[in-house]
Amino acid sequence: MKIEEVRSKTDAELSYEVENMKKELFDLRFRTASETANNPARIRVLRRAIARVNTVVHERNTAVRGQENR
Repeated sequence: MKIEEVRSKTDAELSYEVENMKKELFDLRFRTASETANNPARIRVLRRAIARVNTVVHERNTAVRGQENR
């Protein structure tokens, strides 16, 4: 997910996206522990996407970038 996509979404949409990504990350970690993963790089991609969304939410809450809550 690109940063432009993240910034264009509302807070509710972002929280929904984060929950879905966290569930997918949990499933990937669980599968990796019990068997071989199909795409181990997906874990890294998900972790970075979650961090990206959390950063934008934090920026909105603290009004760092001049964006207002959506």
